[in-house]
Amino acid sequence: MAEENTVYIGNKETMAYVMAVVNQFNSGSDEVFIKARGRAISKAVDVAEITKNRFLKEASIAGIETDTEEIEQEEDDRTVNVSSMSITLSLEP
Repeated sequence: MAEENTVYIGNKETMAYVMAVVNQFNSGSDEVFIKARGRAISKAVDVAEITKNRFLKEASIAGIETDTEEIEQEEDDRTVNVSSMSITLSLEP
């Protein structure tokens, strides 16, 4: 189940995720988590930077967490390691 103040990065255009983050802040959230895995990590960084530099100048990066997740592939029953990242954006008081 997705948390209300979390934006998961996938295949959509970057600006779609930027607008999702801005909407979370406009809905009253004090912080928003941007989460991505694998190749989407660079898009997550872009989303955070565009949000704080163009749309919400008072937003700042409160934290960055990296991890490696093991994912089982259904085709051949083996596991692969996939990098993941979570960026926490917060509004400065």
